[in-house]
Amino acid sequence: MGRIDALANRYVDEWAPLNPTGATAAGITGYDDQTDDLSPEGYAAQAELIRRTVTELDLIEPEHESEQVAKDAMMERLGLQLAQYDAGYVSTDVSVITSGLHELRMVLDVMPTEGEEAVANITTRLKAFPRALEQYRRTLLEGAADGRVSARQQLLAVAEQCEAWTDPARDDFFHSLAGRLQASGALAAELRRGAEAATAATAAFGTFLRDELAPLGREKEAAGLERYTLASQYFLGAKVDLQETYLWGFAELDRLEREMRAVSARIAGPGATIDEAVAALDADPARTIAGKEAFRDWMQALSDRAITELNGTHFDIEPPARKLECRLTPTSDGGIYYTGPSEDFSRPGRMWWAVPESQDKFSTWREVTTVFHEGVPGHHLQVSQTLLRADSLNRWQRLLCWSSGHGEGWALYAERLMDELGYLGDPGDRLGMLDGQSLRAARVIVDIGMHLELEIPRDNPFGFHPGERWTPELGWEFLRAHCRMQEDVLRFEWKRYLGWPGQAPSYKIGERIWLQARDEAKARKGSDFDLKTFHRDALNLGSLGLDPLRKALARI
Repeated sequence: MGRIDALANRYVDEWAPLNPTGATAAGITGYDDQTDDLSPEGYAAQAELIRRTVTELDLIEPEHESEQVAKDAMMERLGLQLAQYDAGYVSTDVSVITSGLHELRMVLDVMPTEGEEAVANITTRLKAFPRALEQYRRTLLEGAADGRVSARQQLLAVAEQCEAWTDPARDDFFHSLAGRLQASGALAAELRRGAEAATAATAAFGTFLRDELAPLGREKEAAGLERYTLASQYFLGAKVDLQETYLWGFAELDRLEREMRAVSARIAGPGATIDEAVAALDADPARTIAGKEAFRDWMQALSDRAITELNGTHFDIEPPARKLECRLTPTSDGGIYYTGPSEDFSRPGRMWWAVPESQDKFSTWREVTTVFHEGVPGHHLQVSQTLLRADSLNRWQRLLCWSSGHGEGWALYAERLMDELGYLGDPGDRLGMLDGQSLRAARVIVDIGMHLELEIPRDNPFGFHPGERWTPELGWEFLRAHCRMQEDVLRFEWKRYLGWPGQAPSYKIGERIWLQARDEAKARKGSDFDLKTFHRDALNLGSLGLDPLRKALARI
């Protein structure tokens, strides 16, 4: 083992005790009974570990190509993480999708639940909620005193989430979790007390957000150029021209909607609008499933079929990666996401859906592409293949390295790939893919536009408020005009963009860079280019920023 890999492995060993919930999420064993220190001192300790590692890493020369890839990945990822810590964003950002609170709650979804030890670990974490949230409260107040505080609307929206999670008539998350676990005697009593403690602490934290922190919150949700530039680079792992990318978003959305109109004519007849095609698909009983459990089963069957058919043809999927579980979350926030396997694959990869409270019917045509995005050949293949490369990737690369532009860009590329491979031959399923792609293109426009408060092009192809400046309200109007999602789901998406600048465009921009990388590989290799080999070689590099990815691919 070279010095770079040894340093990377040591970093994981030192990182896990500082981030026990992150260790659980990454599948690192031994930390399930511990909780992160969310105090200012806890965040400072995390930043100091990164700082020491970057300083030491900078002095080491790679001994071979795999260590060059590892060093490039670590310097890029850790360097940007440190910049985020130093700016105060990691410790003080609160949004509807990410915060210290969300990490505490969401890790409970992936923890083992079978056996007394597993239940005891969950109980310990539930009982730790009051202390952890009190630490986090101090961190947020100190940040606000220094001028680092999230937008008021985001703080109020998270306070509303706290209400939903703790309301007995709504999610009642912690009591519901306790009710699903098998415990008896003293452990059962402790579990009930833990659920009570976590419920009370989360409800109190929601009150704190609403009554104390929100009045200190920023009026504007726009991030501004300096913050957005750092956020964009962090999420992409690449520097892009934001103005050029913003204008490309309009052109890409226009291209996608022209394709959608052509497919709509195949569905609902010549001259049919997209909305008419959508109405015809939604009225088709063969494309509608009632009940979220039945819909989960449909997703599972489609995922299993995709794995079986793609393995040995377009990809070589190793046995541990052939299992993916489709699950419903016990909350109703409206998000869909993937969680990777544990390091030893005892916990499989999982696709999660937080079904909104109002939704009980599901259109399959909309979600075929979602299964490919979250499962195979999307996130599950990508994450599992990285995890299985212990012979060539160090533990940091396999467990902790993640770039949204690389990961979400690959998953969106995977959707398009399945269309290229013939898996979206049904016009309804293809319209669903194009609709999802158009959402991601609209996000490029809205996210960059709202956070930089740019002028809307006077010659934009949609005639949308030409010459005006973007506001959150115009962002919502644009999304409603161009995205065909259930309103409460889309509203969550919109709030997410406002609270998490730079992340939403990483999907479509990431896909753009993946496609450029493929074209560059074709140009380099000419007639020797093989698509299956390109995918294998690219994924075997592990997750890394998109700029380091292109450099590494150029050396293959």
